[in-house]
Amino acid sequence: MSSVGSSRVVLNGMEFHAYHGVYAEEARFGARFVVDAELHWDFAGLSDELERSINYEQVYAAVEQEVTATRVQLIEVLAGNIASRLLREQALLGAVTVRVHKPHAPLPGIVRDVYAELTLNRAETGGGRLGFGRNPVD
Repeated sequence: MSSVGSSRVVLNGMEFHAYHGVYAEEARFGARFVVDAELHWDFAGLSDELERSINYEQVYAAVEQEVTATRVQLIEVLAGNIASRLLREQALLGAVTVRVHKPHAPLPGIVRDVYAELTLNRAETGGGRLGFGRNPVD
């Protein structure tokens, strides 16, 4: 869990059409991906000024770009790329939890949802560059 206590803002259910997956059909046709981002930061006593807060429009734009402008095979990698980017770009974040849902994963049975969840804490990452496996979308 985050070192900043229980303060968090959640962007829940961001939906995108993207081309992640291991199969050629996934690269060709794409699928719907849903991303949740829990932003852990200490906003107790925050003044009512956007400059002293996290701009959710910027967070959304970063998530959208990671999901739609890159291609990876594994949703676990995508979750890591999103989490590390948010920590790099949002200096106020103490930690971030990212869930990448792939509700129509190509599985042989009926599954409502598949998702990968990752929590990264700024103190644990040392602020270094994280993320791997990115390929541009054709």
